Amino acid sequence: MTIAVLGAGAFGTALAISLAQRGPVLLWARDAAQVAEMRESRRNDRRLPGAVLPEVLTVTDRIEDAAGCDIVLLGVPMQKMGGFLSENAGLLDGKVLVSCSKGIDLATGRGSVALIEAACPGALAAVLTGPSFAADIARGLPTALTLACRTDAPDLQARLSTPTLRLYRTTDTIGAELGGALKNVIAIAAGVVIGANLGDSARAALMTRGFAEMNRLAMKLGARPETLMGLSGFGDLVLTCTSLQSRNFRYGIALGSGSAFDPGVTVEGAATARAVTGLARDHGLEMPIAAMIAALCAQKISVADAVTALLSRPLKEE
Repeated sequence: MTIAVLGAGAFGTALAISLAQRGPVLLWARDAAQVAEMRESRRNDRRLPGAVLPEVLTVTDRIEDAAGCDIVLLGVPMQKMGGFLSENAGLLDGKVLVSCSKGIDLATGRGSVALIEAACPGALAAVLTGPSFAADIARGLPTALTLACRTDAPDLQARLSTPTLRLYRTTDTIGAELGGALKNVIAIAAGVVIGANLGDSARAALMTRGFAEMNRLAMKLGARPETLMGLSGFGDLVLTCTSLQSRNFRYGIALGSGSAFDPGVTVEGAATARAVTGLARDHGLEMPIAAMIAALCAQKISVADAVTALLSRPLKEE
């Protein structure tokens, strides 16, 4: 049956283009005007300039069109995921629902798998995450991602793999979700370092200590250490802390340099930093980098004060 991708942002569009290599795909967008443009031009220049939509990819603004699809990829921003699932539970319950968003829900402190299971208890919940940029996927450049599902799902892995998109599966949904969410916070911090002209050595130190923070929280919440060492953790961290294609990294550069940043661009790491700070407090964990990023994003502290606070922490063993 046809696979549906709900959400025609850059990543959702790119996944739909890649999956169309295997057969028909349905791509849904809420904005009827955007859908009309995409049908006419066979492009999504609003979100993914230059990428061409294959003929087997059907674009619609009618979410009901996904009723006949057994696998549904959710390309909805994390902070809108809970509401979207509740609003469309009647349509989505009983299907295979694959979240393609990275973050932690501010309202509940949950990841996307828990949100799916709460709103659609009859669905099989999974998450697709890892080091990837939409433009690379759309161009057919080799990309490897993690597919996490509480139940081992080799059939789903096979359905969502393409000649240029290689999936590795795991049952550690907590680790996969947290790796994808927490690396965005560290990517903002890495951008702050570069934007403030603190140098590549400082960025390397920041990434290393940030990875330690990621592991600290993930292990506390039940993740497996090998998951964080894989694509959804270490792999995604390296990518987003070193490339200007990363929205979180670019946002951090703007913070560090005092430059303006497009308010229309979704930066999941900003909300995740707030959520992480609360989780760390609840579990008695120290996550100083995440705390500083949450404060910076909320304009409660200056870059200079944040750097001073981190560098003045007590010396300790690694």
